Amino acid sequence: MPDQTNILVIDDEQIMRDGCSRILSKDGCSVICAENGNQGLEEIKSRPENIDVILLDLMMPGMSGMEVLDHIRTMDPSLLVIVITGYATVESAVEAMKKGAYDFIPKPFTPDQLRIIVRRALERRTLQKEAEFLRKEREKSLRDIATEKSKIKTIINCMGDGVLVCDRDGCIVLSNPAASRMLKAPETCLLGNYLNQCNLPQELSHTIEESLQVKDMSYTSVSQELSVGESMEIFLRAHTAPVRNDIGEIMGSVTVLQDISHLKELDKMKSEFIAMVTHELRAPIAAVEQQLTVILNKMAGELTEKQEQLLSRAKKRTNGLLDLIKDLLDLSKIEAGKMVQYKEPLLLQEVIQRVVDLMRAEAENKKIDLQFSAPSNVSLIHADRNSMEGIFTNLISNAIKYTPEGGKVWVTLGEEGEFVKAAVSDTGIGIKKEDLSRIFDKFYRVKTTETRQIVGTGLGLSIVKSIVDAHLGSISVESEEERGTTFAVFFPKESNPTVC
Repeated sequence: MPDQTNILVIDDEQIMRDGCSRILSKDGCSVICAENGNQGLEEIKSRPENIDVILLDLMMPGMSGMEVLDHIRTMDPSLLVIVITGYATVESAVEAMKKGAYDFIPKPFTPDQLRIIVRRALERRTLQKEAEFLRKEREKSLRDIATEKSKIKTIINCMGDGVLVCDRDGCIVLSNPAASRMLKAPETCLLGNYLNQCNLPQELSHTIEESLQVKDMSYTSVSQELSVGESMEIFLRAHTAPVRNDIGEIMGSVTVLQDISHLKELDKMKSEFIAMVTHELRAPIAAVEQQLTVILNKMAGELTEKQEQLLSRAKKRTNGLLDLIKDLLDLSKIEAGKMVQYKEPLLLQEVIQRVVDLMRAEAENKKIDLQFSAPSNVSLIHADRNSMEGIFTNLISNAIKYTPEGGKVWVTLGEEGEFVKAAVSDTGIGIKKEDLSRIFDKFYRVKTTETRQIVGTGLGLSIVKSIVDAHLGSISVESEEERGTTFAVFFPKESNPTVC
């Protein structure tokens, strides 16, 4: 048996107390005896850290063994209690074990039986202590950060960004004044409290809890935007990442908060300025385009061949400028949350068929085979009809533009899991691998000898992705140079789908 072990015997019979003390003392145990329940509880209170195993008689006058067991469970649930009972009261022993007793031994018992059951309990107690020690050791580094008055603490307190550090149990062990200011919460309401006690934004608490439970070793961090304050006037960007030890175990999490309210305000001013300027430019440029059309139609007189070439080029550039203005206005609507205004149960097949019919003439001019195929039964989606037409007009138009004469463009529609999937594929010039990651960026255009003569604003795919995101969908692209491109769009099915 281990050294320095303390056994508490609570029994009203002197012969039982003496017998247990004599047997266990020979094995190096320190035995403490109590003749009733009250005396036994006082012994536990006076030395809570030193009691390893308790031998408790169930049948005692005054406070019964069951009552003593209830008090022990309240005081320290980790204490191991072996109940002593007669053969006639085995049922009581079983009931005691249901209440948390570790084991029982019936009277009369032999010295060896007592040694075996106590040794087993002490081994369990040793494992408990080792587990508790290891748990404290794993948490030691993060808890040291919370209490250490060091240069690191001073630096963190002086940081402009907010910092929140949680241990593996979700208790905040470190925060700085910037975090308190940004979250509108006193530091005393953060430090030492659990996440559900701090009144943090719900989405932030959820992200921190997920980072503490994640099993994937490739999981690094999550960035999100938060709105705080009574009128949600403060905008924060939060970066949350798990903290791992040398063997990959999660010790806690770190969250860095940045106040981006001024950036949001600047972005709003920029969007409003762009919307105002483009709105004011559209009318005069449209008037110029109309006048050029009148002249090119020779309604103002005959034109020489050279004049017609110059005016045609000017009209083409004017049309390009009008397209840019339209895209900028659409972008402003998206950023203001006004692009997707009316969602309804929608059959995507009808929308795509309409767009394909409108694009057929453009495809025939380039001798491109434009095809659309879909099964007869496709689930509805919840979407804005005009926005859906805009998505597929852009994707199919791009496919036609970037596919050489005699090529093929085909659109497919189907279902994949809980999503409706639409794909637009072509046999066009394709996209380089290094350009794929930026294809949805604003104003980004792939620059090659093949695309130099193709007019575009670089906003189309950015607008498409924004509309898809607004419908809780996703868009992906696969491409290979000289082999073609495929854009796949996924939209969640209508909650109560109707099959047509």
